[in-house]
Amino acid sequence: MTKRVAAPADGLTVGALVERLAEGFREAGFDEPVLEAREIVAALYDAPRFWPVANAEHRVDDLLRNRALHALTMRRAGAPLAYAVGRAAFRTLHLRVDERVLIPRPETELLVDLVLAHGPKRAGAVAIDVGTGSGAIAIALATEGQFARVYGVDISRDAVAVAEGNAEVYAKSAAPMHFLHGSLLAPLADKRADVIVSNPPYIALGEAMDLPPSVRDWEPAVALYSGADGMTATARLVREATDILESGGLLALEVDARRASLAAELVSRERRFHTVRVELDLTGRERFVLATKR
Repeated sequence: MTKRVAAPADGLTVGALVERLAEGFREAGFDEPVLEAREIVAALYDAPRFWPVANAEHRVDDLLRNRALHALTMRRAGAPLAYAVGRAAFRTLHLRVDERVLIPRPETELLVDLVLAHGPKRAGAVAIDVGTGSGAIAIALATEGQFARVYGVDISRDAVAVAEGNAEVYAKSAAPMHFLHGSLLAPLADKRADVIVSNPPYIALGEAMDLPPSVRDWEPAVALYSGADGMTATARLVREATDILESGGLLALEVDARRASLAAELVSRERRFHTVRVELDLTGRERFVLATKR
């Protein structure tokens, strides 16, 4: 059972809070307790990692103190940092996240770049984010792109609720966003889109034990696993996308680097797609598959 740390007295500074958190991490045997403590405080202030050092004398209010202590308890229980603090940064966004949604990854930020670079530029363009989770991709496209409308779809009602909450924060500076509950593109079968983008589940069921405990034990299974070969959701999405994409529309997928060539071949077999290509992530791994609707 995780030991709870007593709340500090009033008048607490950032520096003192970092030390209180670090003490809790030392007791739990963490290798870098001070770094862990600084990351929590920086995340709660939506600030860079160095912020706690540069602002050690800043006074901490009771609400943030309590959130920091709660984050310490969660981290000691094994929770990923993003769940512990309830926040995740994605491009220019600061999103609320919890165990109902997958934590947005840096790799997925590049997927947004690819859509913005290669997607249609026509007025009135519509984008659909399949498996929207926290709404990260959809909100990024709605705030950074020139889309007239952006849809996000997720099979999890809880995820849709999280995405809607995040979208509300950015609604005034974004294209209209709509979030729907349902499996892949089923809720939008009567719509047409210029872009369909997705970071679908792509882990094979038999690979679960290979995942880090912070992923396997905390992130939602529905956002991780996709059949015996990890390709079930991707294969179905590619089939459904051909009926919804406009001519010249872009399909953009994030895929398992181990199966990128298999995913590209799967897309190539759909004859209504052409210019199928694989793009690399920042580490040089094959991570994205892009294709254009004929």
